[in-house]
Amino acid sequence: MAHYAFINDNNIVTEVITGIDEDVTEGLPEGFADWEAWYADFRGQTCKRTSYNTMANAHSGEGTAFRGNYAGIGYTYDTENDVFYEPKPYSKWILDETTWTWKAPVDMPDDGKNYVWNDNTGAWEEESE
Repeated sequence: MAHYAFINDNNIVTEVITGIDEDVTEGLPEGFADWEAWYADFRGQTCKRTSYNTMANAHSGEGTAFRGNYAGIGYTYDTENDVFYEPKPYSKWILDETTWTWKAPVDMPDDGKNYVWNDNTGAWEEESE
């Protein structure tokens, strides 16, 4: 079983489906190199396989990370780097191109307290109870 993401003209994922395993070539219609191409033709959108086991550019098992992250609706597909990443959660956060995840520009304090990000100040603030 494989998962496939459909991507619009703005490189945003519009849908993710479970489809035919990429290793199964029996039944692949003539004229198509792989299932990505067939699904893309069938739907009329760009289609890219995505790995359910990949998150933060790491595989959850013994496999190899594939395309940065498992795609979700609203994720961006970066054509240059061939990866998926989630929508930017805060305006000041930056994309870590090692893990393909968003990071605050400053580390959250590690003192056992609960913090929330304040995008207006660009800082972590202790969570009030």
